[in-house]
Order: sequence, then C-alpha cells, then structure tokens
Amino acid sequence: MSLIYLSLGSNLNDRYANLRRAVDELNKYVRVTAVSPVFATEPWGVTDQPAFLNICVAAVGDIAPRELLARIKQIEVEMGREPTHRWGPRLIDIDILFYDKLIVEDVNLTIPHPRLAERAFVLAPLAVLIPEFRHPQTGVSVQEMLRQVDDTGVERLFEMPFPIEDLEGTASPV
Repeated sequence: MSLIYLSLGSNLNDRYANLRRAVDELNKYVRVTAVSPVFATEPWGVTDQPAFLNICVAAVGDIAPRELLARIKQIEVEMGREPTHRWGPRLIDIDILFYDKLIVEDVNLTIPHPRLAERAFVLAPLAVLIPEFRHPQTGVSVQEMLRQVDDTGVERLFEMPFPIEDLEGTASPV
C-alpha cells in the first residue's frame, strides 16, 4: 500500500460540497485516511476570480501513480469541471502532491508536485497532516516550506468532518 497526499480546491458553486463530494469520489480508488481542516484562500496565479476553499487529504492505495492521475481527471470531469485557462476558476481541482517518496518526471505527471513549495494554499493544510514530512528531492519539511512562503490570504476556517458522511441532507457551513 502506498501513502498518497492530495490537494483539493474549489472556487465555484458550493465549494464545500464540491470538496466533500471529491473526497467521497476519491474513496472509490484509494482509502482516504485523513482530511485537513478547510482553508479559505485567495486565488493564486490569476487573481480576478472567487476565493478558493482548499484541503489536503492523506490516502493509501495500491493504484499506480499514472492510474491515480487518470482517475483524478475522471472525477474532475464527472463533477462538472470545465476546461479553462491555467490557474482559472475551478469547480474542483485535485493534485497529487506526494506518492510515498516516489519521484516521477514525465510530460503528463510530475511527483512531487512541481509548485508545491511555492503555494501556501497547499502547504497550510498539508502542514496540519504531515508537518515533518520531508520533500524527497529537497529534504525540506512541509512545515519549513510553509515558513518560507507568504501565507497572506490563507485562513484556516474549520475542521472537515471525517470520515466524510453522506452528502444528502447536509448544509454547507460557508
């Protein structure tokens, strides 16, 4: 079983419900073992868009990295993600951050995520889950990476219930 860390973000429609549904969908391919608190974050890259809600999840599974990426893209499409410009608004965005201590570099997949160390909106929730985990290429811990970025506009909101309950009949807290 491999240990996998993923980042999830949404800034369209009911952002919280989108995150909950994405975690539920991921559980079809891996077993989500932990979910970070929910963070509100200002957009990164293209700033003229709604604020995001972001979480990170820990998961275990026997799925190969490229197969996991294919399933993630399938989840995004099934949830209604529309093609947009780079760093544009997203109904759901799921990125593979770490897959054990594996290093993958090819045209379609890079693990660890290549911009992980630049993004407070990823590092803040990830640091709640694995503050001492060291990047397999740089040796820098997640907590150290977080201290090296500007975390202005990243606000911890609340704990996401875990395990994720059925979405029916639940109201979005934000």
